[in-house]
Amino acid sequence: MQMRHHERTIYFSELSRSSEKFFIPYIAQQISIKPKMEILEVGCGEEGNLFPFAQMGCRVCGIDISKNRISQAKSIYRQRNISAEFVCSDMFEYDFHSRKFDVIICHDVIEHIENKNRLIILLHHLLKINGIIFCAFPLWQMPFGGHQQICRSWMLSHSPFIHPLPTAVYRRMLILFGESKECVSELLAIKKTGLSVEKFRALIKSGSLDISQEIFWFINPHYQQKFGLMPIKLHTITKLYYLRNFLPPHTGAY
Repeated sequence: MQMRHHERTIYFSELSRSSEKFFIPYIAQQISIKPKMEILEVGCGEEGNLFPFAQMGCRVCGIDISKNRISQAKSIYRQRNISAEFVCSDMFEYDFHSRKFDVIICHDVIEHIENKNRLIILLHHLLKINGIIFCAFPLWQMPFGGHQQICRSWMLSHSPFIHPLPTAVYRRMLILFGESKECVSELLAIKKTGLSVEKFRALIKSGSLDISQEIFWFINPHYQQKFGLMPIKLHTITKLYYLRNFLPPHTGAY
């Protein structure tokens, strides 16, 4: 397991810096960010992405099914004396009581959801008129599109392109390297629900949403915080059907 997935305060800080430096400027191209705006993050974890919004005076709400993540978020925000709302619940079961949001963030989450159509419909319902959904995720075919970086095995967590192996082979490999049942289950679920550009665009269309802007990256902006690499956008390859799925993480506003 890479250190950031073990020491969650590191992960929080990385996400917070990426959000401040890249996500907020990108979102601000679509909608003016002002104090008291309602911001929701789906699958928020420790809420690192929301932290800069909270510092700007936005009313931030993070929802996550993990009790540990929500508990860690409360502790981190309390230590920093920043106000935020935290909800531990399944997104599909929580009652928002007709609440609407100006911005909904879905960062590295949608690839984990099996019923993606249901999620998009729900997010659309929670969105204010003229609001936007910011969605960023790794394409399935990219080197670490299977999220194998969460493995406890150093070799597996640093091995690209192992997730497209046949399911039986992939499962056996994970077990042989000592991964827990929970980790194996999660990685196989991601293998089942991974996204391509084509599938994602069809999903957005089926949810009656319009694409405001999308960006493909050769080096993801978040990798600057993780590995010290400078972000690089992709241009020409984005027009190459299917091949474009193998390199770039995908970012979009809808």
